[in-house]
Amino acid sequence: MRSSSPNPVPQSHAGSQTKSQRRPIPTRRNLSQSLSYPPRYEPPLTVHSPFPPFAMASPFSPATAPAASPALFSASTSRPLSRTTTSAAAAAVSARVPSRRGSRRGRFAVCNVAAPSATEQEAKAAGAKESQRPVYPFAAIVGQDEMKLCLLLNVIDPKIGGVMIMGDRGTGKSTTVRSLVDLLPDIRVVVGDPFNSDPEDPEVMGPEVRERVLEGDNLPVVTAKITMVDLPLGATEDRVCGTIDIEKALTDGVKAFEPGLLAKANRGILYVDEVNLLDDHLVDVLLDSAASGWNTVEREGISISHPARFILIGSGNPEEGELRPQLLDRFGMHAQVGTVRDAELRVKIVEERARFDRDPKAFRESYLEEQEKLQQQISSARSNLGAVQIDHDLRVKISKVCAELNVDGLRGDIVTNRAAKALAALKGRDTVTVEDIATVIPNCLRHRLRKDPLESIDSGLLVVEKFYEVFT
Repeated sequence: MRSSSPNPVPQSHAGSQTKSQRRPIPTRRNLSQSLSYPPRYEPPLTVHSPFPPFAMASPFSPATAPAASPALFSASTSRPLSRTTTSAAAAAVSARVPSRRGSRRGRFAVCNVAAPSATEQEAKAAGAKESQRPVYPFAAIVGQDEMKLCLLLNVIDPKIGGVMIMGDRGTGKSTTVRSLVDLLPDIRVVVGDPFNSDPEDPEVMGPEVRERVLEGDNLPVVTAKITMVDLPLGATEDRVCGTIDIEKALTDGVKAFEPGLLAKANRGILYVDEVNLLDDHLVDVLLDSAASGWNTVEREGISISHPARFILIGSGNPEEGELRPQLLDRFGMHAQVGTVRDAELRVKIVEERARFDRDPKAFRESYLEEQEKLQQQISSARSNLGAVQIDHDLRVKISKVCAELNVDGLRGDIVTNRAAKALAALKGRDTVTVEDIATVIPNCLRHRLRKDPLESIDSGLLVVEKFYEVFT
C-alpha cells in the first residue's frame, strides 16, 4: 500500500512510532523550529595580568601559590569583576613582579669593557700557574736547531712577525713551541686591563687606558709574563674577535664588550697548530689583525677597536694541505723541520722523553740551570737590541738578493734586517756580520718566492745560492 506521506515510514517501524514521536518534515516555514542549537557559551572569568602576552604560565608555583581571596576573585563566575576589584588584583600582582619598563630591548646603557679586578687577576694567574700541566723544557729538545733559532729570534724582536713551522708529523713542532713558555720574559702591564696594555707605549694601549692617560690618571702597573694563546681549529669568530657580554646584558641591562683571544694575545704569542687546516673566515680575521695590529669589532650594536699586536706562530704538515699565500706572507720567518735520521740522536730523544713521562718535575729540575741561563741570554739580547747596527753595504746586498729572487713587496728586506740584528744581539755583539745574514736569510725569504711547479730544487737552496752569488 502506498503511503500518502512524502517520507514513507517502513511498515516494520510504523506500528512502533506514535504520531507525536514522528519527526516532522523540514520545510521553509518550520526549518528554524526543527533545528536545535546548544545553549549559549559564556566564557569563564578572565583576570587581566600585567604579564606580557607570551608569559602564559603563572608566576607562582603550585607550592607557593597564594590562597584565593575575595579581593582577587568574585563569588560568582558568571559575572565580570567590577572595575575596583580588577584594579586591586592588578596592583596585588604588580607588587610581586618587578616592572619591565626599564629593560626594554635596545635601551641598554653602554658600560666599560668587562675586565676582572686586580685581585681577581692576580688570584687567577696564581691558580693557573699552580694547576698548569708540566711543559717539556726548551733546553732539553734535541736537534731542530733551525726551528729553535727562529723561535728565539721572534722572542727577542717581536716585530719580526712570527714564524711558520712546516715539517713531518711527530717531529716535535708543537712540543717545541709550547716549551717556549718558560723562556718568555716579563713585561709591564696595566692592572685589570684585558688587553695587556703598555703603560708607556700608546700603540699597544687599550681604549680605556688611553683615555685615563689623557686625563692624567696614575695607572697601577704590574709585571707579568708574556702570554701564549692557543687558537684551536674549532674556534668561532665570536670567541676570536670578542662579542657582547651576555651575562652583563641580562643581569645589569648594560652593553659590555667581552674580549676574545686576539685581545688576550696582545703583546704575546698566538699559536695555531695545524694552521693549514684553519677555516677561511678565521684566516681572514688573522690577516686583518696581523696587517694592522688592531682588531675592530662591529657586532650586536658594539663598535670597539683594541690593539692586537702578537707574534703569530703556526705549525703544520705540508702533506695535509697548502697554506694560503696571503697568510703565508704574514709570517716573518719560515722553518723547515725534518725527521732525525741519526740513530744515536733518535735513541737519545726516546730516552729523554721516557724520563720526562716518568717524573716530569725531576726532569724539569735537571734542566733548570740551562733554562735560567737561556732566559738571561734572551733578556740581555732584548735590552741590547736597540744598540745593534748594520752597515749600509750589507743592507744594499740584502735588498739586491731580494730583487734578483723576484720577491714581491718589501717584507723580505725588512724581516731579514730585523732577524740579522736579533741574531747579533743573541750572540752578544753590537754589529751584524755576513755570517748572521747567511744564517737567517733562507728562513726569511724561502716562503716568499713564487713557486714553479716544474722546479725540483728547494726554495731554501735557491736563496742560499743567490746569497753567495751576491755577497762574494
